[in-house]
Amino acid sequence: QVRLVESGGGLVQAGGSLRLSCAASGIIFSANTMGWFRQAPGKQRELVAAMTSGGVTDVAGSVKGRFTISRDNAKNTVYLQMNSLKPGDTAVYYCNLGTYSDKYYPNYWGQGTQVTVSS
Repeated sequence: QVRLVESGGGLVQAGGSLRLSCAASGIIFSANTMGWFRQAPGKQRELVAAMTSGGVTDVAGSVKGRFTISRDNAKNTVYLQMNSLKPGDTAVYYCNLGTYSDKYYPNYWGQGTQVTVSS
């Protein structure tokens, strides 16, 4: 059974940083593409960043240069380092296990972690 557990969310002032973690179990982690999504109130869930098993990354334009996705296959964990946070980054952030073909297709979801950026 696939299980994804996020941690690291919280309240931070604009300009601050947070690092989200997602621990995966029930899968061969190193063989899978992992992603981070976010959903703000009243908005659709959107892909923030993804990383394939080969280390290729895809980062949304709105966070490029501020957010970095990484993974530690030995710990079955994917991270999202978020710097220079803005109030517009406020959302629930979800870890995802997915696949890439022409685009990213999400499969399994974590429960989400709240990130709130105050101005």
